[in-house]
Amino acid sequence: MVASDRTPASLVRSRSVSSDTSFHTSRLSNQGGQLIVVANRLPVSVTADPKAEGGYRFSVSSGGLASALSGCKKKMDFVWIGWPGFDVPEIDREFITKKLSEDFSCIPVYISDEVAERYYNGFSNSILWPFFHYHPGEIQFDETDWLAYRQANLLFAEAVQKEVKSGDIVWVQDYHLCLVPVYLRDLLGRDAATMGENGQRDVNAMFEGLTVSTEGAKGVRKPGPTGVNGTHGTNFVGDVQIGFFLHTPFPSSEVFRTLPVRREILLGILNCDLIGFHTYDYARHFLSSCSRLLGVKCTPNKIELVGRHATVGTFPIGIEPGQFLEALQQDQVQQRVATLRRRFEGVKLIVGVDRLDYIKGVPQKLHAMEVFLEEHPEWIGKVVLVQVAVPSRQDVEEYQNLRAMVNELVGRINGRFGTVDWMPIHFMHRSVPFSELTALYTVSDACLITSTRDGMNLVAYEYIACQQQSHGVLILSEFAGAAHSLNGALIVNPWNTAETGEAIHQALTMGGDEREEAHRKLFRYVSQYTASHWGTEFVAELQRDRAERRAIAEASDKDEAAAADAAQADRDQRAKQEQLRRQGLQLTGKA
Repeated sequence: MVASDRTPASLVRSRSVSSDTSFHTSRLSNQGGQLIVVANRLPVSVTADPKAEGGYRFSVSSGGLASALSGCKKKMDFVWIGWPGFDVPEIDREFITKKLSEDFSCIPVYISDEVAERYYNGFSNSILWPFFHYHPGEIQFDETDWLAYRQANLLFAEAVQKEVKSGDIVWVQDYHLCLVPVYLRDLLGRDAATMGENGQRDVNAMFEGLTVSTEGAKGVRKPGPTGVNGTHGTNFVGDVQIGFFLHTPFPSSEVFRTLPVRREILLGILNCDLIGFHTYDYARHFLSSCSRLLGVKCTPNKIELVGRHATVGTFPIGIEPGQFLEALQQDQVQQRVATLRRRFEGVKLIVGVDRLDYIKGVPQKLHAMEVFLEEHPEWIGKVVLVQVAVPSRQDVEEYQNLRAMVNELVGRINGRFGTVDWMPIHFMHRSVPFSELTALYTVSDACLITSTRDGMNLVAYEYIACQQQSHGVLILSEFAGAAHSLNGALIVNPWNTAETGEAIHQALTMGGDEREEAHRKLFRYVSQYTASHWGTEFVAELQRDRAERRAIAEASDKDEAAAADAAQADRDQRAKQEQLRRQGLQLTGKA
């Protein structure tokens, strides 16, 4: 089965014909306000260091979301709001805030250890993460964690409120911050009437038990909204465009409806102007949940609210392939590639790179490798799977059980098929340096990805970027978002180990011309739809959406003015007719 693009036209965003960042940014307008990105973490690592100025060392994080927004930085004023990752002592906050603002255009959100633990590990990663990845049986809902999640989201919204001005764009990132849009809209003095007749009641309920602050960390508890328009805001700030992007899957409505706070999560996100997902399936599930659980009217790319609408779109994220192409030119990487090729000479190499998370399907991958060796014993001694399993949440019982299962599988398969000179599986439970990862991608004959659910999975993109010479084959789970975009990969159902085993055989025996043609299509896509393309496309869509709303408002104002003029002219005509009638009555003596 080969991947194809299954996104319908109604949700496809315009796509450029070049991977040149300057081309992508041409769609952005540099007029108007700044772009405020709101994410769980800052793109800067802050580390305590007694020898450094102020007692802290600052280093910019590479890759990820920061790279994706590089094009936006070139065209717009840019601010990033996020959590430093630890509870900063009160005495150090002024220095860190000033340093982050002046040197990195960042604004920190300070969260206590207790709130951070319950908001991040307790609710975000123990409730929303399993729900969004179709594992509702893994959760235990805790009201205190939900309270902490709401409080943390309010702290982020308050940080935005202090920075935002009319004309700005606010872009909220991922499942950690689903409630930021509803809190922000309230703090900006925009009433909840658009959410329906119970909108204000629903919004007020989200503030229950929270500390609403006007002075940052030093807040005062308020019994209810006492600001403008019946909100918690002290001033009305209009013309602020709010966007939200979910980097995970969004589950079907039948799964999502079992979440105890399903309504609150949907209402939080719906307070945006533009809501983005990686694939059409995720967007469709979100629209279905809004329709079935909230009773709102949905079209293929809009959700109709009272007096406004929320636009829904698909924006598949990518990588920056140039980072890998540049790494491949480094002497260190080239030497490592040569070493690995000598080490595995005469052996086909399959690479797997995953976090050790239950959504990544590592056990399914190992089972498929076992089935492949059973069905094709001629490959015993001639193929090796190198599996990098990056440690994840090692203090959580479910993840400890997963690691034990994987270790048992690796030992069993190696014990069954291995010899003194050869082992079918090389398992590394650790992170590997970027240079080593690039070399490993380069020397591999195939890449095996068997996620049971995955928002996108950018390992597939990274592998493609490193395979310009060897044209290795990508075997990709149909449950990874990337499967909707990467035409040329071998698509498998990871739960069907026999099918995945046969895909391994097909990849290892595929002819050179077929591999080259598949890689040509894959590399063209990865080069064109990069991370920076994703970022600029989303912001450009927000700008286009704003222009459309302004045009509608102006047309409405003109229509209202024309209607008012017509009504006034009608009143004047009636008054004139009445005056003539009275004059006629006076002349005939009947007045």
